[in-house]
Amino acid sequence: MTVSVPQFGEPLPIKPSPEVLAFLARRRSAAALTLHAPGPTPLQLEDLLQLAARVPDHGKLGPWRFIVLEGKGKDAYAARLEEVAAQRPDGEKCVAKLAKLKTPPMGVAVVSHVTHGEIPDWEQVLSAGAVCTTLLYAAIAMGYGANWITDWYAYDEQARGALGLSPTERIAGFVFIGTPAEVPLERVRAELAPRISRYEP
Repeated sequence: MTVSVPQFGEPLPIKPSPEVLAFLARRRSAAALTLHAPGPTPLQLEDLLQLAARVPDHGKLGPWRFIVLEGKGKDAYAARLEEVAAQRPDGEKCVAKLAKLKTPPMGVAVVSHVTHGEIPDWEQVLSAGAVCTTLLYAAIAMGYGANWITDWYAYDEQARGALGLSPTERIAGFVFIGTPAEVPLERVRAELAPRISRYEP
């Protein structure tokens, strides 16, 4: 580990962090097709996953896991997806979409799994989404370009099987990471005014 994470029970005072606010104000994903080597080193990846796991997690269930895609493993997975795509009626389109997986030097599949019980299923799924967001932000804060996508292979049953998922697991997202070949530009953002209301009794 190259980042310092607290030990259990260690006091964690709440402090202002203008740097984080400035980062969030300018945060922008990089297009997956622009991401090239180098990607995170093994130690950097360890840090990224450690940080990504520091998300709200009602019940402390850890309802997610990571599958790292890089090198020969990622190549083999892409080849298997091409075989799956060939069996689909929209196969040509599906193969073309694999460029977003093939181009970046590294991808991390965030896998969501739900434990039925006291904690609502929806909250466990949201925790997996929070992992994707935090991993995305951490990678960008580390100086890499990153993009969170799903696409057809997150939902195709054979594609999920090729990744080794159980029937009860789902892909919360693929976070692709690398060095961007171009500077991302700001995009249109949702208008906030019609999306804000205040409860009045």
